[in-house]
Amino acid sequence: MVEILYIIERRFMGKTFESIDNHVDVSSAYIPVRPEARGCSDSIPELDVDDMTDVDRNVRTIDPAVVVYNHRYRIEDVDFHDEYPLVHVRHGASVGRGERTVTTETIGHAVAAALAPGERWARRYREVFSDDVRVAVVGIPEADDLVATDAPREKRVLYAPTNHNYGGGSYLHTAKAILDTFADTEYELLFRPHPMDRTEEPGRSLTQACKKRISALPNVIFDENPTPNASMLVADLLISDYSGIIAEWLHTGRPLIQLTDIPVEDTAVPEIGYVTSVADFDISSVDDLYERGYSESVAEREAACRADLGIPMDGRAGERAAAEVIACRQ
Repeated sequence: MVEILYIIERRFMGKTFESIDNHVDVSSAYIPVRPEARGCSDSIPELDVDDMTDVDRNVRTIDPAVVVYNHRYRIEDVDFHDEYPLVHVRHGASVGRGERTVTTETIGHAVAAALAPGERWARRYREVFSDDVRVAVVGIPEADDLVATDAPREKRVLYAPTNHNYGGGSYLHTAKAILDTFADTEYELLFRPHPMDRTEEPGRSLTQACKKRISALPNVIFDENPTPNASMLVADLLISDYSGIIAEWLHTGRPLIQLTDIPVEDTAVPEIGYVTSVADFDISSVDDLYERGYSESVAEREAACRADLGIPMDGRAGERAAAEVIACRQ
């Protein structure tokens, strides 16, 4: 019998489940609900299903003790959660774009437990979810291996904005300018579009154009790592906006550059790190952050933001999440 069943929507979402499953001591497996999620994990067994879109039938056939989501795939169409406890854990802890509201408005009726990355999310969960939904702050499991790591000090910068279609990030407005800024400098740039901006328009065409240009830039690498963790480990600075990668990056203690060039006029980038528009951004800003780190005022602001987010950054998030999942078994 499979006791813990993970349901994976997209390949890049598997990282969360693997980080939790490392601490699970009962039988576990996953099923994909989109073709792109097939074969997304080397450590969690994948179960073969005839029709991956029939989530209700597949869950009932497998008959697990508990089901784990880190997305909202067809949550309004399925009803397996009436019979099986459903645990929800975020695959990314975005610090902007109203993601807490979207989560609470869509999954509250279905979940038995909601595992929050930090107190910022838990506060909203507790406000909205019914009293019988267990809310626990666990941290960010996929960020555990970033804790207490040393900066490489190799002048390597990671550019990783959130996706355009679903996150409203800065990618379309900043990608070409970022390449202009770093071209022929002494820095190595890891250029990492969100996975969805590699497969869906309008991000897809921009990504293809940038890849073509990158092929002629010796100090720029198109980042093909399956998940961003390996890239974060080797980077000295992160350039992003309000992507969930920011909450993971905070575990490293290294400087963050936030671009404000997002397409949604009534949405602001929460100011956590060094905040700038791409028009005001130049390589001297990178030099200053690389050599001296944050100014005193930015360091104080980041510390205040960390406190408000309330994310435990002790390297034990996967362990806590696994304990909560196991506790929900029928």
